[in-house]
Amino acid sequence: MLDLKEISYQPQTGERKIIDNLNLKVHENEIILICGNSGSGKTTLLEIISGLTNPQKGKITWNNKILSSRQRRWFCGVVFQFPERYFIGTTIGKELKIGHKSLREKNIEIVLNKVGLKKINLTQPPEQLSGGQQRRLAVAVQLLRNPSILLLDEPTAGLDYSMRNDVKNLILDLKNKNTIIIVTHEPALFEGIPSRILFLEKGKIKNFMKENHAG
Repeated sequence: MLDLKEISYQPQTGERKIIDNLNLKVHENEIILICGNSGSGKTTLLEIISGLTNPQKGKITWNNKILSSRQRRWFCGVVFQFPERYFIGTTIGKELKIGHKSLREKNIEIVLNKVGLKKINLTQPPEQLSGGQQRRLAVAVQLLRNPSILLLDEPTAGLDYSMRNDVKNLILDLKNKNTIIIVTHEPALFEGIPSRILFLEKGKIKNFMKENHAG
């Protein structure tokens, strides 16, 4: 279980606290939706969980073991908004292998099957994929790192209805084998995915909802 205890974060510019004494428990294989208006602290919370930002107060543990920021960076797989803008591999195969000294082809095959890209041509450029396929590829890149938690920042941003549905189906496929935290300002897009919905306001959790619809 991921446990955030009394987490606070305030920029050095002296602005108000973006995250204010926040407590959150996330169970293994659970899906959490983090919702809120712009400026509510959603993305900052994701950055803290992933180790990209350090809180000034509080601690983060996994199964009662305190995690440093470096450990969290290894621990989490992060797919930020519009991940296709950051592909640097000239082919899909090269994109998947970035950051790996050695990577078995069998592992690539397993992950691509998991994200619904089993029949993809690894020699084609990533930009030739559809928007939904590009998001699936971005998730595959992170799954190859074997993270304990998958963090998705606005995974449907900029996609049309059919491509949004593609991403939703991917999350449904992953839900029983992965702990997933999703930042979104449109929780209705994920209706049908069993999850807890967390509402942030000025860095504080204002409400929790349970989404019980079967996927």
